[in-house]
Amino acid sequence: MKTKLTKLEKQWILYDVGNSAFILLVSTIVPIYFNYLADLANVPSVTYLAYWGYAASISTLVVALFGPILGTMADSKNFKKPLFFASILIGSICCAILGFFSHWLIFLGVYIIAKIAYNASLIFYDSMLTDVSTPEHMDDVSSQGYAWGYIGSCVPFIIGLVLVLGYDSIGISFTTAMILTFLLIAIWWMALSLPLLRNYRQIHYVAENTHIVSNSFCRLGTTLKNISKEKHILWFLIAFFFYIDGVYTIIEMATAYGQALGLNSSGLLIALLVTQLVAFPCAIVFGRLAQRYPSRNLITVCIVAYLGISIFALQLDTQWEFWFLAVCVGMFQGGIQALSRSYFAKIIPPEKSGEYFGIMDICGKGASFLGTTLVSVVSQISGSINIGVGSISVVFVIGLICFLKASALASDAKSLTDISVSGNSLIGK
Repeated sequence: MKTKLTKLEKQWILYDVGNSAFILLVSTIVPIYFNYLADLANVPSVTYLAYWGYAASISTLVVALFGPILGTMADSKNFKKPLFFASILIGSICCAILGFFSHWLIFLGVYIIAKIAYNASLIFYDSMLTDVSTPEHMDDVSSQGYAWGYIGSCVPFIIGLVLVLGYDSIGISFTTAMILTFLLIAIWWMALSLPLLRNYRQIHYVAENTHIVSNSFCRLGTTLKNISKEKHILWFLIAFFFYIDGVYTIIEMATAYGQALGLNSSGLLIALLVTQLVAFPCAIVFGRLAQRYPSRNLITVCIVAYLGISIFALQLDTQWEFWFLAVCVGMFQGGIQALSRSYFAKIIPPEKSGEYFGIMDICGKGASFLGTTLVSVVSQISGSINIGVGSISVVFVIGLICFLKASALASDAKSLTDISVSGNSLIGK
């Protein structure tokens, strides 16, 4: 069995290292700087939080609405690389200039554009997996992408953290430190994308050279109708919608949950960094395991593990328990994300990978509100943050049931394909 990565596979993985630095920045330093700018303008904290929420919603909504059509356009011959490059260029430029804006509202507007471009680039990037790798090797390649993304993103992030936290000792202003940090992340993002941009070739495509936009809408409409007939894909997307929502909710609410329980802030931040470090080897391990065991079995293990994590959170009230939870999340976070990406790539038509990954992105982005809303509502009704977080187990149970259904249907579809191929071979003889 093939185990050595090709040059193109390594370059595809390298982009994960590049873009992960941006999202780590967005999750940590950007909110802090936006709060700083809002304070300078005497913006009330309620308004600041509201606008930050609006920014997250707008960037998510735009990509959810336009992602599928952009993915469909990218499936046209020789369109994927230019669209991919355009999204990286826009995103990295906006990231680079963020530090030069002192008005909080202008800063927020540029940030929204950068986030939209980042999310769009992932649609094209994920769909490239069918071109850069083979079905039997996709699980390992996808897992290594997430793994190196986790560990690689820490390099510019730590440098930026040193600048932001130690700007006074270095002899620069806080604003200058932020400018340098944003520039560093932008350069890192663009530089690590260049090898893939230089060598990627679109192998699978839809041969259309005229009326690309209008034909893309038509193809997308046809695919959405046909998905109801491709039940193994439909059920996987439903399952993904639920279980990935649970994963994202845990990632997004971990710090807030710990602070609500009164746990030490510095300990929480270190625990989250530990999650990144643990996720690195564990994601690679899952990729290697996928060479010996069916990826559907490993995804099932990850969903069950997350179900256990959410149940464990029902009684969490000490620092060591939060650390234990952080390590457990790190063990399965990369595996469930990477194997879901490669599993989906293997069950869809390769020439329509951009289109299908655009639809998958709707499920991922659209699900981002469900778990957080569930936690908030249950917490308020029950008066307990533990019960609120524990309620996430519901989405994992639904996701597990739907995924088991999707796996059974996928096995049936493969059996029918094998029978058809065998029958055609006999007729040929």
